[in-house]
Amino acid sequence: MRLNSLKLIFLLGIFVSCSSSRSISNNTIKSAPKPPVVIPKNIPKPKDSVANGAGQIEENIKVNLPPIQREFRGAWVASVANINWPSRNDLSVEQQKAEAINMLDMLKDNNFNAVIFQVRPSADALYTSTLEPWSYFLTGETGNPPYPNYDPLQFWIEESHKRGLELHVWLNPYRAHHANGGPVNELSMVRKLPDMIVRLKNGMYWFDPADPRTQGHVSNVVKDIVKRYDIDAVHFDDYFYPYATYNKGADFPDSKTWNEYLRNGGTLSRADWRRDNVNKFVERIYKEIHAEKSHVRFGISPFGIWKPGYPEGITGSSQYDELYADAKLWLNNGWVDYFSPQLYWPIDSKGQGFEPLLNWWKSENTQNRHLWPGLNTVEIKVSDRPTEIKNQIEISRQILKNSVGEIHWSIAGLTKNPNMLPILKNGPYKDKALVPKTPWIKATPLSIPTLFIADNGSFAQASWSSKNIGDVFQWVLFTQYNGVWETEILTLDTLSKAIPKYKDGKKLNAVAVKAIDRLGNESDYIAKQIK
Repeated sequence: MRLNSLKLIFLLGIFVSCSSSRSISNNTIKSAPKPPVVIPKNIPKPKDSVANGAGQIEENIKVNLPPIQREFRGAWVASVANINWPSRNDLSVEQQKAEAINMLDMLKDNNFNAVIFQVRPSADALYTSTLEPWSYFLTGETGNPPYPNYDPLQFWIEESHKRGLELHVWLNPYRAHHANGGPVNELSMVRKLPDMIVRLKNGMYWFDPADPRTQGHVSNVVKDIVKRYDIDAVHFDDYFYPYATYNKGADFPDSKTWNEYLRNGGTLSRADWRRDNVNKFVERIYKEIHAEKSHVRFGISPFGIWKPGYPEGITGSSQYDELYADAKLWLNNGWVDYFSPQLYWPIDSKGQGFEPLLNWWKSENTQNRHLWPGLNTVEIKVSDRPTEIKNQIEISRQILKNSVGEIHWSIAGLTKNPNMLPILKNGPYKDKALVPKTPWIKATPLSIPTLFIADNGSFAQASWSSKNIGDVFQWVLFTQYNGVWETEILTLDTLSKAIPKYKDGKKLNAVAVKAIDRLGNESDYIAKQIK
């Protein structure tokens, strides 16, 4: 991963240059060149030996460390129609950056660990691309770059990682132009790829999922992002074939590709054929992402109901029949690394109850992928939204147990209600958490960190690093006072800390450190006794 602003501490001359390559599942992932290492000045080096209580004050020991809390805590940031970011399409670059920083600081300060950032709302780009034009929602004109020029996605990645947040890129695969996306100009994909795109009656344009060129184009867009950017995951939402209201109840206009399918001897029904188009595409994207960079995960957030009656008593729309999305199949086959059904209804909803739906999706998770429900934090129809969301998180924890997590729709829901963040941070999000491990993706084990502790008066000055720091995403620092361990999750660029020798009348007994990789895997620990 990139090591922007990384302050490496070279102690005793034993640290070596960090490798920028990562080997996971026999795939070698090459990182971009690292900036020059900045060596901090005026940091005291620990002495080699203890002399009358001065210098180093540690001794290596074996300990039993407490487990680290794990939970995926994400929020969607939508760019389509300027829902979340940027708030308007006429902001200056500095205003855009300030809005992003405020959002990311809010997530960090309230113990979130991931952001799902929409970079391709409608066949456009909130990043530098040769495949699709700059987004209307970024600059107010399709194809018009920001001025002064910068790469919003790169900015979001760097600022997220600085704060210990994962950055998931969110793409809408088939929407080609949004009704609120300004006029269709010559740089729009509607003009560049007219044979692959159809117009819907609500003014939107849609790629035909049955056209092989559609699959090829979207595949190239996804692979381009995965290859060039240091992202943590790729994310699709619930839009596959469009909702029926988008075409005012009329059938999706795909007669051209349907008739071609029949001429070539196709035997599936039209509905099964449409589902098959999407199924093949989902499987392809999953495999291609991991072939490019195996540590990059793939997540989908489908509509919360597969079909009415699943489970018994559930009513409402059928994504299987309306969106031609067989999300159950994708989960059954393990074509995702995480799965976030949009369970946007209250706990006590009679036809769409939160708990029975989550239990049903869990029963279909036969490949044991991450199951992290989407929560309607912004507008769930209850009188007390903060309490409802807190209760949904607690129910999710009871049901999911070994791999808990949730995603909040949307980031605006966290700040729109003044009671939401206080209830979350004083309740289920009181402490920071690591993202759950992804054990089906193989990773090269991290080396045991190095740890030095020097006497600094009333503090023990702890400093740590790793010989394969290029594979580290975070650190976990353990401190023991009067025999009781405390845990702190730290960002990658935090490589030292002054630890009080006494706190609340309790004596510091020991310090330990673990490194955490991009998939949440822990290194073995190194622990030092404090004399």
